[in-house]
Amino acid sequence: QVQLVESGGGLVQAGGSLRLSCAASRSIFGINVEGWYRQAPGKQREFVATITSGGSTNYADSVKGRFTISRDNAKNTVYLQMNSLKPEDTAVYYCHAPFTRATMREYWGQGTQVTVSS
Repeated sequence: QVQLVESGGGLVQAGGSLRLSCAASRSIFGINVEGWYRQAPGKQREFVATITSGGSTNYADSVKGRFTISRDNAKNTVYLQMNSLKPEDTAVYYCHAPFTRATMREYWGQGTQVTVSS
């Protein structure tokens, strides 16, 4: 059973844009998608951006001014608009739903590959 469904990754040239989406399964009561993380080859998974259900956002310094996180609460979907992409943005991007009292666990998406060519 897939709880978080990601889409939107792909190959793009440096300076280009991509938009990632992450939708939570409606079959899981209380699941709340909030963030994006990424993992480049040979590196640890790192924080990219989060957005609360109230709309408060937080970004990693490396993506500030280039990436925008947004959400549609009615669809329980979070988006990541990525502009001015750089080769160092190349990674597998994962969406994340943190622990809640309703779910009693966190969830991760399956990951979507983003490759930025120079």
